[in-house]
Amino acid sequence: MLASLKVSGALVAIVFAAITFGLWAWINRPADDPGWPERGLQGVTFSPFREGQDPAHNTFPTIAELESDLRLLSAASIAAVRTYSTLHTLAHIPRLAGEHQIKVTLGAWLGEDPKTNDAEIANAIELAATQPSVIRLIVGNETLLRGDLDVRTLIAYLERVRSEVRQPVSTAEPWHVWLDHPELAEHVDYLAVHILPYWEGISLDRAMTYIVERMQELQSAFPGKHIVIAEVGWPSDGRMREAAVASTSNQSLFLRRFLRLARQEGYLYYIVEAFDQPWKVRTEGTAGAYWGLYDVKREPKFTFVEPIVRVPGWRTLAAISVSIAALLLGLFFVHSKTLSTRGRSLLAVVVYSAATALVLVIYDYSQKYLTIASALIGLALILGMLFVIAVVLAEAHEWAEAHFATSRRRAFARGSHGELAPKVSIHVPAHDEPPAMLIETLNALARLEYPDFEVIVIDNNTADEAKWRPVEAHCAHLGPRFRFFHVSPLAGFKAGALNFALQQTAADAQIIAVIDSDYKVEPHWLKDLVPAFGHEGTAIVQAPQDYRDANESLFKAMCYAEYRGFFQIGMVTRNERNAIIQHGTMTLVRREALEKVGGWAEWCITEDAELGLRMFEHGYEAQYIPESYGRGLIPETFLDYKKQRFRWAFGAMQMLRAHARALLSPSDTRLTRGQRYHFIAGWLPWIADGLNLLFNFGAIAWSVAMLVAPHRIEPPLVMFSLFPVAMFTFRLVKLAHLYVSRVGANIRETFAAAVAGLALAHTIGTAVLKSLFVRSQPFLRTPKDKAQRTLGGIVGAARQESIMLVALLTCAYGLTYSLPFGPGRSLGIPEELRAPDLSLWVAVLLIQSLPYAAAVLVSSIGASSLSARWLGRDASSLRLAAQDVGKTDARR
Repeated sequence: MLASLKVSGALVAIVFAAITFGLWAWINRPADDPGWPERGLQGVTFSPFREGQDPAHNTFPTIAELESDLRLLSAASIAAVRTYSTLHTLAHIPRLAGEHQIKVTLGAWLGEDPKTNDAEIANAIELAATQPSVIRLIVGNETLLRGDLDVRTLIAYLERVRSEVRQPVSTAEPWHVWLDHPELAEHVDYLAVHILPYWEGISLDRAMTYIVERMQELQSAFPGKHIVIAEVGWPSDGRMREAAVASTSNQSLFLRRFLRLARQEGYLYYIVEAFDQPWKVRTEGTAGAYWGLYDVKREPKFTFVEPIVRVPGWRTLAAISVSIAALLLGLFFVHSKTLSTRGRSLLAVVVYSAATALVLVIYDYSQKYLTIASALIGLALILGMLFVIAVVLAEAHEWAEAHFATSRRRAFARGSHGELAPKVSIHVPAHDEPPAMLIETLNALARLEYPDFEVIVIDNNTADEAKWRPVEAHCAHLGPRFRFFHVSPLAGFKAGALNFALQQTAADAQIIAVIDSDYKVEPHWLKDLVPAFGHEGTAIVQAPQDYRDANESLFKAMCYAEYRGFFQIGMVTRNERNAIIQHGTMTLVRREALEKVGGWAEWCITEDAELGLRMFEHGYEAQYIPESYGRGLIPETFLDYKKQRFRWAFGAMQMLRAHARALLSPSDTRLTRGQRYHFIAGWLPWIADGLNLLFNFGAIAWSVAMLVAPHRIEPPLVMFSLFPVAMFTFRLVKLAHLYVSRVGANIRETFAAAVAGLALAHTIGTAVLKSLFVRSQPFLRTPKDKAQRTLGGIVGAARQESIMLVALLTCAYGLTYSLPFGPGRSLGIPEELRAPDLSLWVAVLLIQSLPYAAAVLVSSIGASSLSARWLGRDASSLRLAAQDVGKTDARR
């Protein structure tokens, strides 16, 4: 059997490696488009700034750098360049260009400062008169579009230059500005037009048609007027603009198609631009840096002759992604030998997809021009992406093992009457509990079908004597097996009470049993489970937490559905590697082992789980029996539900800090690899909730910045926005499948479990982050008294979540309807100007708001009197369905 599974694993890895490589090849199949013109280009725009140079900071290229650039363009058979300014070293361009037989369309920049404008005009007139390379002039670049000058002032500058030079003079504006100001054409010798389909959201496939339509429109509006396309091009990187996608392959395809079109139509053009200009990010956004034929280091960005592929060098990237995936998949397969072929295929799909996405994102980000700030932001985002991938892989592995295992390696042990029956000491810690409830718990213990046991009740620090005196009296009534202790003061919370009980335990007791004060156990609990200690290495035998009041309300039914997932899925898979989480109720512990490891940890608020981890470090084994033997009470309110989960999450972080060496150090051999994996993988989703909380704060800040400065702050890169969406979707699909198949839940119960779990995300995230700054936290007892439901309780229980919900929804609304290019804007802005990356970011904000909306919803349900029947059946049906699954596992 194992041999066939090994062959199956190898075949799965090979098949999915081939599929992955094939997908890389299909995506990067060569495009059949016209090649580069043999005679070179008519002209390119020439902004010669290099990395670290910026005209706004008065850092200009040297004359030697200008000469080097023009020599490169001349060698590339580029006939002419268009410049934008005549100041500083840029005034030397006409002379240097002439030395390399390059013609110049000389540009004079016009802005809001009249003195600078006068200097530009004066230099332009002088250069036009003295440099033979100057064949035409452009006075002002998109001056009207920016609103720096009005039409009358611009015309005055144009007439001034026209009167003093012999070359043709124009000003450069986008095509629509010429149509909006036809009077401008009367004061120029030709139209210098910008036609840039990318900025207008036009797809690559429609770009050539779009250019032809715009040229025909201009020719119709200005018959007989000579038209020069002063800027035309496509960026190799940048945000998506509706149907326009910036990429190196798209830039190459656009230029090849345009050059063919220009030859056919006889267009005079200047490709924008010769070299990438990183400084333009400041004024034009990300895409502004990436319009060059050459990158900022003066290297060609794409091939001018060979067929075009989307990702140059894709074979290397494909090999890297396949190698990473094969390594990860091999590790999973080696330690998951009982997985069926379908389970291995599920893992393969996730692992190969994750590895490919990782390689693509890192490659894509490595091609960008980065400042120190953007590099640090990118590093943080990539680290976050790696963490998301780790969470998804852990979730996928649990999914595969929970549903697609062919057998269970550690059979569930159950005893029978007449087998091993050592004396058991049952410890019941209590603090400020309702006496009637605790008396019910004791009565259930009195009905145990086990020959030799004692019960020790430890009431610690209860101030109200009326609560503990009736319990003391009832213990006396039940007989000598029941001993009651009221201790005050007693330090150490629940762990302190349990350590006190251990000191009072009968000398001949070999097994310690612990239950919470609200649990009513089944009579056969000890009879069935104690025999599991027949194996000498077994120190813990654990039954699941279960609840008896889930039918009281819809709120409790939702909580119950959420609890069941861990005990029917997570604990079952953890048991396979002797790595279960011990719980402080329905747990049996070998006394000798408990005393050997030092008792219960009073420094940790999850003393039960911490004890289990310490037991594993000492080489002991634990056994999990996925069958209910006792049932307690669900928290009465959403606030109590949150407090319970806060304690579990904060305690887990205390454990991670205290046991870091055993969990993380390769040289520490106290834990097996499987135990390390399950403890770390089990906590990853909670740590993810902490990081997600930080992400939400950052998302709100980023969104506010976008609203304040929409033309300077762009949405986060699509590749990073997709990961939270992908993780949310994956976890949702996994939960739905496992709840139906492993927990036996119906659709309503599955949805209820998802909503209840989401509602706790903020609480868990808060606990994780708080643990970074606070080492200890008071033990938050879960109250068992009936709570009064009020509107104030709803608001108070979800106050922080409500604030975050409003903040995220406000940002999403603002980005949708306030920005001129928002996806929901309809105030005269053309649809093609709206941005898909912005739409995706809005979707991210909405998805991030769901846990907060869930918290408000669950809090409201908790304060209502809605019936549990809303979930379609009572909780006992879910319990029976889950136990049927557990019995099936036992047979396997």
